Amino acid sequence: INLVTTAMDFSFMGGSMGMQVGEGIVLASQLAKELKSPLLIIASSGGARMQEGILSLMHLPRTVAAIEIFKETKLPYIVLFTNPVTGGVSASFTMLGDILIGEPKSVIGFAGRRVIQDTVRETLPDNFQTAEYVKEHGGIDLVVERKYLNSTIGTLLRVLLKKSEAQAKNESNVSVSQPISSAS
Repeated sequence: INLVTTAMDFSFMGGSMGMQVGEGIVLASQLAKELKSPLLIIASSGGARMQEGILSLMHLPRTVAAIEIFKETKLPYIVLFTNPVTGGVSASFTMLGDILIGEPKSVIGFAGRRVIQDTVRETLPDNFQTAEYVKEHGGIDLVVERKYLNSTIGTLLRVLLKKSEAQAKNESNVSVSQPISSAS
């Protein structure tokens, strides 16, 4: 099964989404559409890159529009939430996936725990904003350990694309493009 994949890198500036990252998401969705391939985004981000100001924030709706255009193909769009995915990234293109997968104990949320607790003036549960909590409350579909991700995503794609395992093995060509840098 061909699959277009892009990943965010939390080790660089907290995985913040700047113009280059936004452009990478747009290009990945366009490539997936052009290749008629499913799209997998592996997200890990503290949100939009404030150092780029409005230019960074403009990429949130831009990525949403690009994903919506890709979704017209009716091909699967899968999002993998690694630790953490917060801010505008969690509130935009990542929540639009057909299948949303979280790694165990990853933090998934828009605002931080303290901000929410101060706003609602209640003590939040200890597991608040973990992948397990978000799944339990209908925000994501699956929580999957990293060692099972390959087989889980492969099975999901075969089911969603209605392909047998034999067909998938015969079509095991993998296209690799340049990684998307979060620098700039």
